[in-house]
Amino acid sequence: MESSRAERAQYFDDWYAAMPESPVKDEIQQRHLGLPASLLSTSLLTWAGIAEVTEALRLAPGGTLLDLACGRGGYGLEIAARTGARLVGADFSAEAVRQARQQARQRAGRLGRTTGYAVADLAATGLGTGAADAVLCVDAIQFAPEPAAAYRELRRVLAPGGRAVLTCWEPLDRGDDRVPERLRRVSLGSGLAAAGFSGIEVTERPGWRAAERSMWEEAAALDPGDDPALQSFHAEGVRSLDTFTLLRRVMATA
Repeated sequence: MESSRAERAQYFDDWYAAMPESPVKDEIQQRHLGLPASLLSTSLLTWAGIAEVTEALRLAPGGTLLDLACGRGGYGLEIAARTGARLVGADFSAEAVRQARQQARQRAGRLGRTTGYAVADLAATGLGTGAADAVLCVDAIQFAPEPAAAYRELRRVLAPGGRAVLTCWEPLDRGDDRVPERLRRVSLGSGLAAAGFSGIEVTERPGWRAAERSMWEEAAALDPGDDPALQSFHAEGVRSLDTFTLLRRVMATA
């Protein structure tokens, strides 16, 4: 298990390391998702989606937001700036955390609270029980080797009365082996309920999905040349279009 974790971390470290040298990939993604150039994303939340997630988190100024699987940090930084929350980010890729810290320094003028990042797993954040007033996990819960443990960790670190918001994709048919195995097992509502959450709502987001389709169509059609980030982006575009109609885009709140 440990060697497998190390291999996954190395894969994502390499993936993140290629991104700063590939502004074309960021430009395509930002254009289709409606994101400003200052918001570096590795997930697929649109600008309108950020507003929906921010509202659902119900953060008060000075509250603590945990951005779990934060990637380069763009979404958490934007939500913290909008709400006045203290931001804590965690990702199991050391390179992602390095880039997130860099982004936080560049956006320090918009952040009124301390921002901290740590290398940590979805199921082991290193935070104290009840440390977060809100938890955000964007497009990443499917990467947990043991999803139930990740949902339990979300519940453990959330303060009483706090809010959790997760975004992901769910299969229309869990028995369809054309869907990657890690997505076939995604059920946000069931995972949250089993971990002890209440007030769970899972809603479909077709508008987010439409933006993804146009982005993947451009990614699949481009010539990536010898750019590693574009090569990965192109390959993911081809794969995503192959299974596009087999998934639904969802946001869960609890």
